[in-house]
Amino acid sequence: MNVSKASSKLETSRAAAEAARKKLCKAITENGHASFIVATGASQFDFLGSLTSDDSINWSNTTMFHLDEYIGIPDTHPASFCKYLQERLVDVVHPGTVHFLNGVADNPQTECDRLNQLILEHHIDVAFVGIGENGHLAFNDPPADFETDDPYIVVELDEACRLQQVGEGWFNGIEDVPTHAISMSINHIMKSKAIICTVPDERKAEAVRNCIQGEISPMHPASILQNHNDCTIYLDSGSASLL
Repeated sequence: MNVSKASSKLETSRAAAEAARKKLCKAITENGHASFIVATGASQFDFLGSLTSDDSINWSNTTMFHLDEYIGIPDTHPASFCKYLQERLVDVVHPGTVHFLNGVADNPQTECDRLNQLILEHHIDVAFVGIGENGHLAFNDPPADFETDDPYIVVELDEACRLQQVGEGWFNGIEDVPTHAISMSINHIMKSKAIICTVPDERKAEAVRNCIQGEISPMHPASILQNHNDCTIYLDSGSASLL
């Protein structure tokens, strides 16, 4: 795991986007195609804005997988991650193939099974992720499951995670935030050939310190990234302030 620090959120997001561009273009050049995983949230706004403004990526030769989604939230809801990605990535660059999670599927486990079959047909070239205020990776809140090999799993969201969603303005109150979600598992994220983790803002500083400098532990889910041989975490002055 490597750490890259910049002075501002925009600067670190641009650096992460440039690294992402190189990974995608390299995979397309070498294999004719690139498969990637993409995260959402307020921390990813500038990263996705920079990435989608780059016209050197042949997006038609890519396949996108959705990292996580609330259970019970339709894609018309302002907090829907499907809506987020549709507006900020899919409608902008038009990846060749897009695999969204359906948060309102009749049976969440059946939806996991559907995506599990699809993603196991691909080798993920690069995962674009973040770290939550509670140290979560995707929606794997502490204590995270470091054992399961299933690519997608149903998870329960802890209070800290749900409060973060309120704090970012996605919901009016914690009672509005779903209690469960579908998330890519820790082990499947770690199977990605490369991981680009963009984590700006001072509110993430404690989680960053715990996950970068602390012991690898399910209580600090993103600490597992220490074990990945091609992972770079992109920080700004705020998120790096406790290192």
